[in-house]
Amino acid sequence: MKFQVLSLINHAPHPLTGELLSASARFEQVLVVGEAAERLGFDAYAIGERHTGPFLSSSPSVLLGALAARTSRIKLLTGVTVLAILDPVRVAEDYATLDQISRGRIELVVGKGAEAGHFDLFGLDEEHQWDLQAEKYELLRRLWSEEGVAWEGRFRPPLRGVTTLPRPYAGLPRVWHGSATSLNSPELAARHGDPLFTANAIQPRAAYAKLIAHYREKFQEYGHDPAHARVAAGSGGLLIADTAEQAVARYKDLYEARVRQNFKPHLEGRAGYNTPFRTVEDAIADGPQLIGSPQQIIDKILGYHEVYGHDLQSITVDGFGLSATEQTETLHRFAEEIAPVVRKEAPSTLWEA
Repeated sequence: MKFQVLSLINHAPHPLTGELLSASARFEQVLVVGEAAERLGFDAYAIGERHTGPFLSSSPSVLLGALAARTSRIKLLTGVTVLAILDPVRVAEDYATLDQISRGRIELVVGKGAEAGHFDLFGLDEEHQWDLQAEKYELLRRLWSEEGVAWEGRFRPPLRGVTTLPRPYAGLPRVWHGSATSLNSPELAARHGDPLFTANAIQPRAAYAKLIAHYREKFQEYGHDPAHARVAAGSGGLLIADTAEQAVARYKDLYEARVRQNFKPHLEGRAGYNTPFRTVEDAIADGPQLIGSPQQIIDKILGYHEVYGHDLQSITVDGFGLSATEQTETLHRFAEEIAPVVRKEAPSTLWEA
């Protein structure tokens, strides 16, 4: 298995102390942790994209550009690029530029976004979210794989003989499809023979297993070799302690305060917005959160792998208000005590020649 570190660049006050870093300090924290991820042998680092709520990730291409300059090996991903609200021409230009700067290390994870409100912000009708996503993705593919593109659709003016510049570094970059609650993204990924990136962040395992099963079924129905159906999975945050008892004692107040802080009463009942795992004990036992001893976390990841068959596991270390030092220490423990075991038990050829 391969491993990715993801940051959504949460910018809410610390759930226990109320401390709030400046924006510049928070950005530097993200870059420092990205450098540490490469140094510790992680395979990828990802920046999310959010446009409403307490997040600083509205311009992931800028942060990824800074990371490209400060790293040399690690893959650089988005998580997700909210393609449904963006102009595919701009996306093609921005990320091809990053692909050139990083010499082919850029991969996109595209999706319609897991926020309520960004369609209104960009003057778009949320009722058309999946049509927007499908049309814009198909245009992006053409812009990256063809020159002199002639195109006409529903949601933007026509194109006549357009070649976006720069061109990608070495052909069409890999594009994953982010999937959290709907069968639409697995369907779109399967149709194009693309990989699927399931959120695996809030809901119970069965909800994500359904999306992955649909993807694998449709991938083969569309005529693609099922051996090429790549899957990645997120997680609801990583907190490591020496024992299960220490994990509960150390993180209970922190975890449960963050759950209360993130609760969105106006979205109660809508899948994918409020975690049902309200206590740290529930999260350890049944949630997608990776909280506990190294062995507990190994067992949980391998348990997900039995169901998902995933190639890439994404982890998040900055969602609970840990300092940069604490985040780096957590990544170090994961790289030393957890990753080698999981890599051996669940090998993957992703990103190998």
